Amino acid sequence: MSVKTLFYILKRLGMALLTIFLVVTITFFVMNAIPGGPFNSEKAVSQETLDALNKKYGLDKPLMEQYFNYLKNLVRFDFGPSLKQKGRMVTDILADGLATSAKLGFMAALLAIAFGIVLGTTAAVFRNKWPDKVIMVFTTGSVAMPSFVIGTFLLIIFCLNLKLFPANGALKGGLVLPIVSLALYPTSYITRLTRSSMLDVNQQDFIRMARAKGVGKTKVIYKHTLRNALIPVITYVGPMIAYILTGSLVVEQIFSVPGLGRAFTSSIINRDYTLIMGTTILLAAMVVFMNLVSDILYTVIDPRIDLA
Repeated sequence: MSVKTLFYILKRLGMALLTIFLVVTITFFVMNAIPGGPFNSEKAVSQETLDALNKKYGLDKPLMEQYFNYLKNLVRFDFGPSLKQKGRMVTDILADGLATSAKLGFMAALLAIAFGIVLGTTAAVFRNKWPDKVIMVFTTGSVAMPSFVIGTFLLIIFCLNLKLFPANGALKGGLVLPIVSLALYPTSYITRLTRSSMLDVNQQDFIRMARAKGVGKTKVIYKHTLRNALIPVITYVGPMIAYILTGSLVVEQIFSVPGLGRAFTSSIINRDYTLIMGTTILLAAMVVFMNLVSDILYTVIDPRIDLA
């Protein structure tokens, strides 16, 4: 690894930390600007009890003091206790939710990348023939529908009508439909991206030269064309992870999956400030990290690319 490349990675890490800091700051002040509080919904709570709860969690202090106290705790990776789930720390809630969401997201991403590349390659090889037309019709329809619409249709068809899968994502086999719901859109997008990129690479001079030298068609497709066509796909990997993470917020609610999305949604409904902050920071950090990884992977696919 060259010094310039190392400097580039360090610079990106610095930008990542700055991005997360801005996310923390904006989320904190916007959250506190909304009227009401986490304990206002409690029934039959006297003003004395409300004041005691605010004092216990430091919500009675000036806003700027709360902000700086939160930053100091955040440096130690201390997200504080949940304001609504008594006796539980935010880190424990996030760890439990992340175990499920990471499994869900990993399988959806793996499915999207594998099927997207295979379908995109097939469509490019059989351009303007029936396999290409069928794949393009399928991907166009899938791109047009958001994940929560797909999830609702799958729930009605395969859970309520056919009863092939449980509607509860916490049960055995319950993650199959959420994975399909999250993977369908990125699969379609990667398919179209791979197809167009392969058709573009096929027009390059080095591909014509390889064919002129008598290199076999299969070798040209998989060793030369596909490898160079994957660079735009890698560019999409970071945003794809972001889509899967944000898309899971709704999909996990539809299928009752006990993951980060469900924790984040319930924290907003219950005005659980510390859990909102913890979930937002974790999601932002994962998105920033995956974008950095996708940049570094450029050099793996094409060593000619210099990150510096």
